[in-house]
Amino acid sequence: MKNKNISVGILAGGKSSRMGRNKALIEINNVRIIDSLIDEFSSFAEVIVSAGEKGVYEDTGALVVYDENKDMGPMEGIRRVLASSKSEYVFICAADMPFMKKEIVQYIAGYISSDHDCYVIRSADRIEPLCAIYKRSLIPVIEELMAKGRLRLREILDSVNTKYIMLDNTCFDKKCVRNINTKEELAELLKPYVFCVSGFSNSGKTGLIVKLINEFIIDGYSVSVLKHDGCDCYTDVPCSDTDLYTKAGAVCSAVFTDTRYSLHVKNSKGVEEMLELIKSQDPPPDVVIIEGMKASAYPKIVMQRKGAGRGDLSHIPPDDNTICTVTDQISPENMSHPVFGYDDVKGIYLCLKEYFDMMTGPDET
Repeated sequence: MKNKNISVGILAGGKSSRMGRNKALIEINNVRIIDSLIDEFSSFAEVIVSAGEKGVYEDTGALVVYDENKDMGPMEGIRRVLASSKSEYVFICAADMPFMKKEIVQYIAGYISSDHDCYVIRSADRIEPLCAIYKRSLIPVIEELMAKGRLRLREILDSVNTKYIMLDNTCFDKKCVRNINTKEELAELLKPYVFCVSGFSNSGKTGLIVKLINEFIIDGYSVSVLKHDGCDCYTDVPCSDTDLYTKAGAVCSAVFTDTRYSLHVKNSKGVEEMLELIKSQDPPPDVVIIEGMKASAYPKIVMQRKGAGRGDLSHIPPDDNTICTVTDQISPENMSHPVFGYDDVKGIYLCLKEYFDMMTGPDET
């Protein structure tokens, strides 16, 4: 069944009481979860957002529907989505499931037949009614359950012909059905924390990174560093074995011992690919510091040292992703972010922790 025959409903009417703020509007990599999900499902017939009240999701570009029956929980959200859909089948998920992918919807849709009304993912230990395809004809069943006060989503599944699809037998990780309910779960989700230390040559980037690594380690965080060389002047050590292999035409060579390895690959990788390599380590780091990348969209510390490149403060472009500026010059009064001197490593580190909401240590989250 092609994507155009299925609609997607995102339930975003929850109160987020345990999180303390609207989970759907939380930003991950500078994108709100709700916007990320809408984009992920854009190839389907339509994306419908179920909301508890007006004025929250109208800027998403999706069709937004509102609860007509208050305090009925997600069952009312499902009813409103089904009633508003132009498709016979609708995939339902929650707005706090940032790892949800269109491929799992396509996989579930492969089970659709005339034998069942609902198709639900389940694992060995739980059923996932918010990772399921519902038939539009279930509306009367749902309305009857609501009239009787039977509001658990399991009531729908038990009342109709339901096909359970074992997640353990698929290629999908349990992460795809994971939702976030608490600040602690969000903190784990956001790891690793990624930021840049950017500036012109000789602005002190490396020295600051070394000092910040020490601060993170003292607090119990593991750190990786990714250096971007804008001049493409990286080379193997002349006459080393890896240098000789590269000159001979090898596209990849590696040196390894019992405790470490170094991989040399002769092709281009973007920052996202490099970050994925770092994140694939077991265990992955808590923090990734990128040296360079002045023009990137990642949060950044801007280094401004007199005499280093164009080190005058007037050359700092407006950037909403600037965490702070580190400078040995007099800062202008209209600076919209914190400014620190080169010796104030503690202040810079505290600013980083506040920016990423890392005020508790890694073992405490």
